[in-house]
Amino acid sequence: MEGFIALASFSLAYAFIVLLGLILLLNILGLPANWVVVLLVVLWKFLHPAAGALDVWFWIMFLGLAVLGEVLEMGVQVMNAKRHGSSTSGTVAGMVGAIAGAIFLAPLFFGLGAFIGALVGAWLGCLVMELLRGRPGKEAFDAAFGTMMGRFLGTVCKLGTGSAMVVLTAHRIWPDMAAVPPPLRPVAPEPGQVVMLLKNWLC
Repeated sequence: MEGFIALASFSLAYAFIVLLGLILLLNILGLPANWVVVLLVVLWKFLHPAAGALDVWFWIMFLGLAVLGEVLEMGVQVMNAKRHGSSTSGTVAGMVGAIAGAIFLAPLFFGLGAFIGALVGAWLGCLVMELLRGRPGKEAFDAAFGTMMGRFLGTVCKLGTGSAMVVLTAHRIWPDMAAVPPPLRPVAPEPGQVVMLLKNWLC
């Protein structure tokens, strides 16, 4: 019975970790995937109150990574846009354009259109704003490119911190493999047992 419980715990933990990994892909669509992971791990803790590995230090590191992902996403986008000469209004317009583009193209390509739309929206929003401010075409295009790349790199950073959150969770909830029973193997009968079975069957 204990072996069965250990095997069930292993299967449940494995399925949960796979689910968290799949949830991370929602970052590509511009959705708050890391915070969905946080909610799911909170639910796991609620359903497994005896999970002592999910202690205070775990939650400090776990929530710290979630916040870091948001800071990096925003910071990388702003810094990269500024590095390519984007103005504050151009950067803000790029952020708004990224949100609008993600929503507008979300139905396309099984949801991947949201990521494409976010990049195109960031580029177009910044470009239009910089041109409206009277900047030369080359400068406006450079600023728009920087805003678009900032959006891309910010998403990569958020995926990285989300992956660290999943790895940290997996390390804490993974059951002890020693408690999982080995698979049963068929045991060949002894020659004497075969003879006795044949004798009983014939007689």
